[in-house]
Amino acid sequence: MSIIEKAVGKLEKGVLASAQVPPSVSVNPDQKLSSGVTETKEVEQKVPPNTFITQNRVNLDLVKMRQYGIVTPDQGRTQIAEQFRVIKRPLLTNAFNKGPGMIKNGNLIMVTSALAGEGKSFCTVNLAMSIAMEMDRTVLLVDADVARPSIPKILGVGTERGLLDILVDENLSLSDVLIKTDIEKLTLLTAGRRHSHSTELLASRNMGELLKELAERYADRVVIFDSPPLLLTSEARVLATQMGQIVLVVEAETTSQQAVRETLRQIESCDVVNLIYNKTRTFSGGEYYGYYYHESA
Repeated sequence: MSIIEKAVGKLEKGVLASAQVPPSVSVNPDQKLSSGVTETKEVEQKVPPNTFITQNRVNLDLVKMRQYGIVTPDQGRTQIAEQFRVIKRPLLTNAFNKGPGMIKNGNLIMVTSALAGEGKSFCTVNLAMSIAMEMDRTVLLVDADVARPSIPKILGVGTERGLLDILVDENLSLSDVLIKTDIEKLTLLTAGRRHSHSTELLASRNMGELLKELAERYADRVVIFDSPPLLLTSEARVLATQMGQIVLVVEAETTSQQAVRETLRQIESCDVVNLIYNKTRTFSGGEYYGYYYHESA
């Protein structure tokens, strides 16, 4: 059975096992996520104000982030934090496996969705924050949704030079565009200024060299890319060919099986595809089904 058949089959079972849907935690009209386990109150659709950056450093507003349901280091054991502890573990195992079955560029992880509004960026930020809490790992969060970047809005950081700028300007170095946060193990790379040839830039030799540097410079680093929806842009397809692992966010009872199948076909060349079944209904006992599972081709 192919990875597509397995994935769609499990999604079908997940829908049949669903029950009550909790309300969503809104980040903006296109990025939102409910916990899948406990009900959460809706918060107003405002973004945190830009925080002060000095020499590529930023202090994140953890209070605002918590209001949007983002996992933070000082938050303790919450349902959403526990869910992302489950989600990140196989990704980390794959990223740093050096024995038989080692995945090339396993520490390069792309988070995407079939369509807009499935909770992709919200899941990306929470995954990055959860990995940043690891004792012996660091994480670089890259906003690769170059057409519609949302990571700066969620975290409250500036949107100046970033990924596209370093691909265009040979005088820029990686240190010129990276943003160090006050969360010790979390660094950001924003999308940068828009470019009419963004797809070609992401497919360029410069991008290949940048990815090699990101993957190999630090042995403990995980690089997480928030990519555009796969069925809406060409940039995501280009990125997918260069990733070691892909996380596909699927909105429960909304994303069609046809859309899931088509999306999986477009990333079938990737050896490791993981799915987050997002905004899923809960059982009366508080358990959940199908929120996450791992598939390997």
